[in-house]
Amino acid sequence: MVNFGYSPLSVHIQDIDKVDLGLSNQLAKDDPSFLLCIACGSCTATCTAGKFTNFSFRQMCHSIRRGENKLAISESEKCMLCGKCTLACPRNVNTRNIIRLVRKANQNI
Repeated sequence: MVNFGYSPLSVHIQDIDKVDLGLSNQLAKDDPSFLLCIACGSCTATCTAGKFTNFSFRQMCHSIRRGENKLAISESEKCMLCGKCTLACPRNVNTRNIIRLVRKANQNI
């Protein structure tokens, strides 16, 4: 068997009616560019922090949209705020500001 360096993700079923989407709603209000993200992975592909840690802006956004706020907040702490992801984003998502807002949410929890 050939190892291509990736594997399928485990099944993750989330009941959206029962999760806390407060962080997601707050981000959409404070920075509407959060809603523009199509999870293309351009940010993750250029991420400097991702080369040294398992940080993924894309995965953090998925966690926020699933209501996994604590996971998203802990993931945001891995970001170096270099801004390469913002430059690579085809939808002009303000990734640095979103990271900043997620970290700010950590102080409010």
